[in-house]
Amino acid sequence: MDMTLLMIGAGLVSISILLTPFSTRIGMPVLLLFLGIGMLAGEEGPGGIYFHDLNLSFLAGNLCLAVILLDGGMRTKVQSFRVGLKPALVLATFGEVLTTLIVGIFATWLLQVPLLVGLLMGAIVSSTDAAAVFALLHGRGLQLNERVGATLEIESGSNDPMAIFLTLMLIEFIQSPANQSWLSALLMLVQQFGLGALSGLAGGWLIALMVKRIRLVPALYPLLVAATGLTVFSATNAIGGSGFLAIYLLGVVLANQNIRGMNTILQIHDGLAWLAQMILFLLLGLLVTPSALVSIAPLALLIALVLIFIARPVSTLLSLSPFGFSAKEHAFIGWVGLRGAVPIVLALFPLIAGIEGSNVLFQIAFVVVLVSLLLQGSSIAWAARKLELEIPQDQTPQKRMELEHQRVGEHELLLVSLGGKRWQGTTPIKQVHLPERTQIAGIFRDGMLLPPRDGVDLQEHDVVAVLSHKEEIADVGAILGRNDPPEHLTDRRFFGEFVLNGEARLADVKLVYGVSVERFPPELSLSDCFAKAQHGHPVVGDRLDLGGIMLVVKAVDGDRVTQVGMKIRKKV
Repeated sequence: MDMTLLMIGAGLVSISILLTPFSTRIGMPVLLLFLGIGMLAGEEGPGGIYFHDLNLSFLAGNLCLAVILLDGGMRTKVQSFRVGLKPALVLATFGEVLTTLIVGIFATWLLQVPLLVGLLMGAIVSSTDAAAVFALLHGRGLQLNERVGATLEIESGSNDPMAIFLTLMLIEFIQSPANQSWLSALLMLVQQFGLGALSGLAGGWLIALMVKRIRLVPALYPLLVAATGLTVFSATNAIGGSGFLAIYLLGVVLANQNIRGMNTILQIHDGLAWLAQMILFLLLGLLVTPSALVSIAPLALLIALVLIFIARPVSTLLSLSPFGFSAKEHAFIGWVGLRGAVPIVLALFPLIAGIEGSNVLFQIAFVVVLVSLLLQGSSIAWAARKLELEIPQDQTPQKRMELEHQRVGEHELLLVSLGGKRWQGTTPIKQVHLPERTQIAGIFRDGMLLPPRDGVDLQEHDVVAVLSHKEEIADVGAILGRNDPPEHLTDRRFFGEFVLNGEARLADVKLVYGVSVERFPPELSLSDCFAKAQHGHPVVGDRLDLGGIMLVVKAVDGDRVTQVGMKIRKKV
């Protein structure tokens, strides 16, 4: 019997993997595909598998979410905290509470249940899902402006503790109203966040220290990070802290330490995160009974629509208003409040606790997730382009190998495949000017290795092996990488015909181009103008409309704009 279950589980994962290209082709969120396969394999689908083990589902759900958050944390750079940390934390706390209140009050009226039960419904669906956000933002190949992308990713990785706290607090109030107080709830909140933050930061520092000092077979480093990360996650939960916050922060700490084998760790953990997503959504699909959703679907749909079109936009607007987000950024962040596995896992809490009517809450949460993935998930790329928040992607090479030798320093071996319009002809190798600490090591063409010497031309489909310092890898990608983005993301179309220095004064621009600018003093530099417009934190893609010209941030160094693209909108 055990081998049969293993065969079925492995078969479902295999089917899910094989169908992912189909999901991409028709624009369906891949997580929705996993959920659908689980439902089809369930008791009312062709698979006919009867599965209602709540405890196993809860355990597997927590484990999978921990793996996903660890991977997401390791892909979050501290530099993105510059523009995303404060707004994301406000959205992950105040925004969560506001969403819970709006949805909870509506659910109380709609379902005709006590207020605490309605608020519990709101808390269950209040959290955006890290798995859904990370998968859809990265899986669709979207490069959002840093302010929006960082806010969404940090929020999705840090709002689970608040949702869990609200859910547990409301369950306790429902079960034992006489024994609970708002003071005890506040202490619980401080404990969850305080212990979670301390455990994550300390655990990340200790694991980074271990990886730096202990010599292992390279393949063991990703396993060490996964095992120790899950240990910190479990230990934090055991002492009453938020394990989800701990493992996310642990990943962030690791991402920003110069540890051995980080590229290999990220590659392996990318696969582990995908496996966790598949298992999680397949399991949740198996757990639900589709026929039970039919009767509750109209009410659940109304709750989903209130969540998507009222609660999320309102909470976004009020949470982010102090931080200088534009109307388009507000609209996009309000729209991309993706719900995924977290609400379904949270809906298991009242089921396990035996709360009256918890089956209805679980079914509503499931429908809300389906609607969110289908409606919001399938339109994320369209919304980003419609709201002009997509920026040209960087050309950092994807195939990177760290050279494990103390005398090599911080150099890596890169493999760059030449393609696109820029490489359709032949280019003499002496005309390719790479950064100072970078050299071409070899050129592969049709299985042959060519030496990088004068007289050798580079052409399309060549694979170039490059030795480069870590600080110059992005420059290598820009020089050798593909340079044929969609028309609306080409440099000329996106940034404009001319490039100005960020230190150029507004008065000089006014003098040369004859524009009248009353919004800023003429003695300010372009960098200062963008800093004032963006509350001190400009990012690539920010725009200033100066009438006859449009200025677009092309490059930044910290909070200083170093390059500005200029579009001439009319002759002046």
